[in-house]
Amino acid sequence: MQNLQSPSFNESNDIQALLQCNADLQVKVESLEQQLLWFKRQLFGEKSEKFDMTDNPYQVTIADVLKDLPDVPKLENEDRQTVTYQRGKAKKDKLEGTPDDSGLRFDESVPVEEIKISSPELEGPDADRYEIIDYKNTYRLAKRPDSYVVLKYIRAVLKDKSSQKIITVAAPENVLDKSFADVSFLAGLLIDKFCYHLPLYRQHQRLEQNGIKVARSTLTNLVKRSIELLHPIAQAQKDNILISRVLAMDETPIKAGKKQKGKLNRAYFWPIYGEQDEVCFTFSNNRSMRHLDEQLGDYHGTLLTDGYGVYAKYQKKKPDLIHAQCWVHARRYFERSTESEPDASAAALTYIARLFTLERQIKDQQMEGAEKQHYRKAHSKPVIDAFYNWCHEQRQRIDLVNTSPLSKALNYVIKRRTELTVYLNDPQVPMDTNHLERALRVIPMGRKNWMFCWTEIGAEQVGIIQSLLVTCKLHEVNFYDYLVDVLQRISCHPASKVNELTPRLWKVKFANNPMRSDLIKQHHGE
Repeated sequence: MQNLQSPSFNESNDIQALLQCNADLQVKVESLEQQLLWFKRQLFGEKSEKFDMTDNPYQVTIADVLKDLPDVPKLENEDRQTVTYQRGKAKKDKLEGTPDDSGLRFDESVPVEEIKISSPELEGPDADRYEIIDYKNTYRLAKRPDSYVVLKYIRAVLKDKSSQKIITVAAPENVLDKSFADVSFLAGLLIDKFCYHLPLYRQHQRLEQNGIKVARSTLTNLVKRSIELLHPIAQAQKDNILISRVLAMDETPIKAGKKQKGKLNRAYFWPIYGEQDEVCFTFSNNRSMRHLDEQLGDYHGTLLTDGYGVYAKYQKKKPDLIHAQCWVHARRYFERSTESEPDASAAALTYIARLFTLERQIKDQQMEGAEKQHYRKAHSKPVIDAFYNWCHEQRQRIDLVNTSPLSKALNYVIKRRTELTVYLNDPQVPMDTNHLERALRVIPMGRKNWMFCWTEIGAEQVGIIQSLLVTCKLHEVNFYDYLVDVLQRISCHPASKVNELTPRLWKVKFANNPMRSDLIKQHHGE
């Protein structure tokens, strides 16, 4: 007779299956809880990645780790300077004017500045032959940093007394042919949209509130035509970036181009940062390795990236290419495990924080070349060796499951040890891509305002203008002065010297005496 107290063979298998199912569900629940905690932090938590190195009285892990690490050499001279500045009060000039029917409509509230065009016929030896019988007006929309103004060009209409022929003084050349937009307005339009992330529809509303009627499609066309003029400059800047011995590269998503009704394509900007503080935002409609082949070509230097697998695959195709990876991205994996493994995560973050402290010392001491390399090997390498010994010890823990955030972090850094330690042997390689992430911040900021690009061509133009404006910021070049000068200069500048118009070289060659808009010339009486 079968014992009723003991389970049958099938019942025993069912119990084992249930236990295994329960274990799998526990792992899945833990994974989902980690994802939920991550999303909560993105919405409600701190965005700063700074790590507090002070000791916690209830946790001795950080103190123990710091005790075992080599001491950070102290700076001999730490002079601090307090910088102050004064802010002036903005001034607005209100001028009265009368609109005409030249294609630009505005009311009497819009200030108008008159610019009188000289007549060469009245200044030459035959000046007595001509008499002024009338004046012809041309209107162009200009922009001050804080307001709009219409420039009224007063052009004399002359009559030759002998031949009775009527001559009108030619209007001054404009950046865009047959356009009422002054170069100052074009520069302001680009800066408001791409530096201060003010979409064109909001600029259109502001124009209307200032009494100016311009179609939104006209604003779009002005942006497009202006960026097309700047395309050769951005290309020259990219060519110079690609001769750098060390490049940093990343990718950030953007919606561009219509996929189907109600949906847009997911595309990417791939910014490339050169060693001369220049950035180029290349555009691709995907995240594949093909874009790397197209943009980098035969590049054989050092490429610094995050942990995205495409870069590692690309490096395998290019044996001469050295692939370095970012410590900040490695740190983020340990930061995500702070909820489930607070002690171990704190220890890992302490090791990494010590590496960044040493890099700050290098920067403060202004070390370069062999001195910088020697300092890293003497002080940073022991910390990295101790960190990886700790990682291998953590991997031996029986209670650590493969799906835990800490396991993923450990696997990430152990798998990429070679790439993460490239910077120890090359003083020109940074230990992170923070400089690139700061530069590409304009894309997420703009994405939250103008949200998407209607076409892929429009997205490419965003990359062109941002390449120049972000580089201006890196070299402390005034956006407005640069665009006003370059938009006027590009038509007469030799094509063989277009690289002189990139922000880095423009600062040296033209910044002290840039070409001004007629608005500024009129204001200063030039």
